[in-house]
Amino acid sequence: MSKNPDPSSTDASGSKSTKEEATIKVPSKDPKKKDDKKDEDLSEEDLALKQQLELYVERAQDADPGLQKVALESMRQEIRTSTSSMTSVPKPLKFLRPHYGTLKGYYEKMPDSDLKKLMADILSVLALTMSAEGERESLKYRLVGSQGEIGSWGHEYVSPFWHLKYWLTDYFYRNLAGEISQEYVKRQSEEASIDDLMELVQQIVAFHMKHNAEPEAVDLLMEVEDLDLLVEHVDNTNYKRTCSYLTSSAKYLPGPDDMLVLDIAYTIYMKFEEYPSALVTALYLDNTQYVKQVFTSCDDLLRKKQFCYILARHGQTFELDEEMCAEDEEREGLQEIINNTKLSEGYLTLARDIEVMEAKTPDDIYKPHLLDGRASAGASVDSARQNLASTFVNAFVNAGFGQDKLMTVPSEASSGGASTSWLFKNKEHGKASAAASLGMILLWDVDSGLAQIDKYFHSTDTHVIAGALLGVGIVNCGIKNECDPALALLAEYIDKEDPSIRIGAIMGLGLAYAGSQNEQIRSKLTPILGDSKASLDVLAFTAISLGLVYVGSCNEEIAQAIIFALMERSESELGEPFARLLPLGLGLLYLGKQESVEATAEVSKTFNEKIRKHCDMTLLSCAYAGTGNVLKVQHFLGQCAQHFEKGETFQGPAVLGIAMVAMAEELGLEMAIRSLEHLLQYGEQNIRRAVPLALALLCISNPKVNVMDTLSRLSHDSDSEVAMAAIISLGLIGAGTNNARIAGMLRNLSSYYYKEANLLFCVRIAQGLVHLGKGLLTLSPYHSEHFLLSPTALAGLVTLLHACLDMKAIILGKYHYILYFLTLAMQPRMLLTVDENLKPLSVPVRVGQAVDVVGQAGRPKTITGFQTHSTPVLLAAGDRAELATEKYIPLSPILEGFVILKENPDYRDDQ
Repeated sequence: MSKNPDPSSTDASGSKSTKEEATIKVPSKDPKKKDDKKDEDLSEEDLALKQQLELYVERAQDADPGLQKVALESMRQEIRTSTSSMTSVPKPLKFLRPHYGTLKGYYEKMPDSDLKKLMADILSVLALTMSAEGERESLKYRLVGSQGEIGSWGHEYVSPFWHLKYWLTDYFYRNLAGEISQEYVKRQSEEASIDDLMELVQQIVAFHMKHNAEPEAVDLLMEVEDLDLLVEHVDNTNYKRTCSYLTSSAKYLPGPDDMLVLDIAYTIYMKFEEYPSALVTALYLDNTQYVKQVFTSCDDLLRKKQFCYILARHGQTFELDEEMCAEDEEREGLQEIINNTKLSEGYLTLARDIEVMEAKTPDDIYKPHLLDGRASAGASVDSARQNLASTFVNAFVNAGFGQDKLMTVPSEASSGGASTSWLFKNKEHGKASAAASLGMILLWDVDSGLAQIDKYFHSTDTHVIAGALLGVGIVNCGIKNECDPALALLAEYIDKEDPSIRIGAIMGLGLAYAGSQNEQIRSKLTPILGDSKASLDVLAFTAISLGLVYVGSCNEEIAQAIIFALMERSESELGEPFARLLPLGLGLLYLGKQESVEATAEVSKTFNEKIRKHCDMTLLSCAYAGTGNVLKVQHFLGQCAQHFEKGETFQGPAVLGIAMVAMAEELGLEMAIRSLEHLLQYGEQNIRRAVPLALALLCISNPKVNVMDTLSRLSHDSDSEVAMAAIISLGLIGAGTNNARIAGMLRNLSSYYYKEANLLFCVRIAQGLVHLGKGLLTLSPYHSEHFLLSPTALAGLVTLLHACLDMKAIILGKYHYILYFLTLAMQPRMLLTVDENLKPLSVPVRVGQAVDVVGQAGRPKTITGFQTHSTPVLLAAGDRAELATEKYIPLSPILEGFVILKENPDYRDDQ
């Protein structure tokens, strides 16, 4: 056969792509010679294939339709059989490249027939590597082709990902899926019909879902805005992979697409009765109807108990009705789990197993024997400030253990024993924190806690009563009770004249009923906001408590009450540090609710200029907390870039806003840390004071080495406010981890600052936080493998951080008990497995660093560097556990907190 490098092959259609022109080099003096040389390089087999294909091209243009058909069929067969290999560009496509123009030109001249459709099919595949950029020829020919089975051409045709490793990136968007999304956008803008495209999408999605390419199917459906199609294509083998991709990608999507994607994930989980995952998704969506639907759809009581444990961990106040559980006795049992009444019992089971029940004293934490002489001598001086610090350290370290060596009275001692003597080693407002610390030690144990705190109510000292009221709130924090003991005890003290008693009762109610949206509390606290005689600190605590009780509810009545309170205050009062906590109370009402805040934010623009910008930043930061919204992070960075003659208070909340928004996912978090480093270098002093606090929020109970080093550097800063914020932040990033490096840093700082009472106080608080609950607690508001954000936990953290923006006036003043807002975020960082009767059951589990396996092929390992332990076990930040036995089946896919195990009926013991 004579070789025919037909000139028309480069320009038969009358037009030629610029791309192709660019790739053709200038021919040598004798192109024929060069062509022969190229042919010599080919193996005999390849040369035969090349000549064969050239013959097919020639015959495809023959006048005889029979001959044409045979040639086209043969050409299609050659291409089909080659695309199954993915090691290089398929040879037929390579050899047909020079003839693409020829075939295209001939196609235009062909009359409409089945042969023309067959030619269109072949051109559609050839266009993958040969069409010009943006021409979408692969799609064009596909739509006019024979519409045959799409998968028969092989993976390269359908998707960019399979052949991306082997083919030049130039060809990335020349595959069908990429071209469909481009064409879809074009047609949408022109308002043209998309029916033919959607038919093709159906085929591609079906093909992807059958071939373990779920991410590609999801991406395509997102591009053409028709994710609902996914539900009919998922099956038992691929729904978990599909949903894990959906829930992971939701973090990176703008609203409302993110919610739509999660909605689809919820629908799929419900379709396959994967109820625990559906419940977690429903909680993320904050959709009570969906939560109810999970309960009503499931008939298994044991699984319902597991749902209740998930709700309890999230801090969700939820009332079960007859529809969700018909039997009264069963419903009561389930409600008890939701009310978290078993939390104290489980926590103490963990403590006994790890053998840390013995009470610790502040000196066990300070380790004065490791310090040099002068510092340890300074530490032994009995000053009220040091005793106050020890009160907090004692409370944090023994939190929830029910016993300590300062506050709880040994049984053999008389009623006026150790606790009373320690209480009076504190001065005035210090006594309030000391009395409240008893609530922290007896955390979650309501019956025992109330009995022990009761003695302080008979005191004549107003500060002790205030502390007792706060202690009642702390004990009840996160625990719901049918009798509402906190409300019964605290309600009568709300309207007392003494401001410290009022604050104790108001803050106690805020802690005890956070997230409950309790109407009685609203009716009791809202009038205080309208009381012109009430002092500013009482108003601030009222706003914060209402914000906590109605966190994320967008309650308009409370919002209006706080707005009026802000408007009625004089200009001098609005300059006070406590005035800045009123907007925070307002912000908590909109926590994580995004656009819902806009109307209130508009109203805030009418406030006095002293508070206007501060209020705006606080509202925005709360509304977009935990969303990862990049535009909002940019907005806050823009606010921080401004330089003012005198320090502006609004920049503090803007810095915290960066952390609150960016904490949602790991990538944004790392970028936020880098941005905050830049702010340290270029920002004004008021910004530098807020940066350590923002870093603390990003890495709460997760001591990252780079952040630790930054905070360590800042703890020696020349500005004492920066140093204090950095020291408290060191405590927060190491909270409940017993991190030896941070503990060492803080010991050295206690020696360095032994003459500076304020800084030493901060060091002590940080030391207490690092050893929080003897290392069994976490302050992280995230749970369920960092997927769910507990709004009450975040609200507690944010309240403390806002108070730390003016450390000297609030925490170092007489309002140090604001530190107890951390109780809202305290949770045991445990995995406790229980049997079907909810009794602790010890089983082997593997605990290791979690690995992100979303979208990976096969069944990759989800943890790395694991160790095998027996439950109950502690889980550090970023850890994941998996069962190391097949004897039991966990009723929750996420092994965190309380997990019910049921026996595996198919398990056979090898013995």
